[in-house]
Amino acid sequence: MLKELEDIRQIEGEPKRRWFADLYFDLIVWFSEDNEIQGFQLCYDKDNNERALTWRRSSVYTHHRVDDGEGNPGRYKATPILIADGIFDYRVIADRFLKESNEIDSAISKFVYEKLIQYKNIGGGLTSRSS
Repeated sequence: MLKELEDIRQIEGEPKRRWFADLYFDLIVWFSEDNEIQGFQLCYDKDNNERALTWRRSSVYTHHRVDDGEGNPGRYKATPILIADGIFDYRVIADRFLKESNEIDSAISKFVYEKLIQYKNIGGGLTSRSS
């Protein structure tokens, strides 16, 4: 069940953000100064094959696989990076998000859920426009 993390670091020069997490999801939501959602990143399947869907008010979706930097034996762990990953099963993720997000701010969970469902209208792809 998603829970809000307290006292997260705000990054100077970036929009205010709130962070929600559970064992399967991380949800980071960015807000304008008037508290309007400007974007979000939903990371999912964190223990198996972590991926991230990002939506920004500019109407762009991106979908990536998270390379955790662990794949180089004998070397220090590298910084995690996002790598293009075109498959996003919006229905499965949206359904699970709906079940896991019922204890967070309902305006946020509803907004994110609606954007997940709207993904179907853009036909997938690595970087796509929403309506």
